[in-house]
Amino acid sequence: MPDRTASAPNEADRFARAREKQAVALLEDYVELIGDLIAEAGEARVADIAHRMGVAQPTATKTVGRLKREGLATARPYRGVFLTEAGAALANRVRARHRTVVALLKAVGVPEATAELDAEGIEHHVSEKTLAAFEAFLKDRQA
Repeated sequence: MPDRTASAPNEADRFARAREKQAVALLEDYVELIGDLIAEAGEARVADIAHRMGVAQPTATKTVGRLKREGLATARPYRGVFLTEAGAALANRVRARHRTVVALLKAVGVPEATAELDAEGIEHHVSEKTLAAFEAFLKDRQA
């Protein structure tokens, strides 16, 4: 019978990292969406955030509260949600990472609509090293 205890800590670490990445991905999606809403309408209301994310308003309110605690957003009663400097910088990084992943997927033959959908999941899990390799590959193709 194989000894499963030897691999248990590594497996637990992998699952813990995956859960942490999912929590970060959620915050990244929210700051990206808030940035988009601000660009489109001048503000991001919780009702609009909830609608676009496909969640209930209390869920959006809870996540906006987390963004505020993390220093990524500000909000006042009866006003919209706004990104802090750190939140805006994160939204820009996430948007750029998304564009790179979409461009790579399209470069290898994935149709644009599928590339957009797939990039939503991939963009949050790609490492900086892998992202740099994607960018180098795309740059070499353009040369």
